[in-house]
Amino acid sequence: MDPIAAATESVSALVLRCLDLTSLGEDDTPARAAELARKAATPFGQPAALCVYPELIVAARMGLARAGIAEVPVATVVNFPEGAADPARVERETRRALAAGADEIDLVFPWRSFLAGDEAAARAVLAAAQARCHGRAPLKLILESGAYRDPGALDAAAQLGLEGGADFLKTSTGKHSPGATPEAARIILKAIADSGRSAGFKVSGGVRSLREAVAYMALVRQILGEAAVSPARFRIGASALLDDVLQSLTLERADADRP
Repeated sequence: MDPIAAATESVSALVLRCLDLTSLGEDDTPARAAELARKAATPFGQPAALCVYPELIVAARMGLARAGIAEVPVATVVNFPEGAADPARVERETRRALAAGADEIDLVFPWRSFLAGDEAAARAVLAAAQARCHGRAPLKLILESGAYRDPGALDAAAQLGLEGGADFLKTSTGKHSPGATPEAARIILKAIADSGRSAGFKVSGGVRSLREAVAYMALVRQILGEAAVSPARFRIGASALLDDVLQSLTLERADADRP
């Protein structure tokens, strides 16, 4: 048996509970959202949330109900994927997503404007979403970490997001290369730690294996502490990761059942 499977039974289960099971393909359909919901009903527990496009929120909710796990939250994306500097658009998309039943909002930061020196536009976009989400839904700010050549700029963006009230800072949309990296994660996590806020961290963009997920979990534990390693403050946005996690949990169960 692979040593990682023998050593990480509880870790594998925790990764599953912290997973935002995601499908953001350009050709996604209601049937695809329903299939994602079906996959969320695993023999080992459920993920933290499903993340789909706004037009598929209802299909995802219906799929979760049919699967008997209606309690799983549905997250959606706004200002996605380009991260435009248009507060009116962000306010409109956020309002409509919440009205359609979204439980969580993943907002793309206007990183191009920010990197061009327009902090006011970035703050306005964040404020537009925060005004709608406050008291209603967690707001996860997607920084698009792979776009920052200067680590200091990524740190500044993270600080702006935290000052603006984001509940989570998230690495990537998955549409920009590179996606998540340990280096970017460290910068974002340190910004959260230095802020004194109990904000969360979401890693997204290329996390495909249990080993990668566990490595990011270790960073969260190292920088934010053990209490932050829970769905309330740590999420992994992925779809390909699920198969690896379920394979590990299946092996663990077989090993536990062996005389």
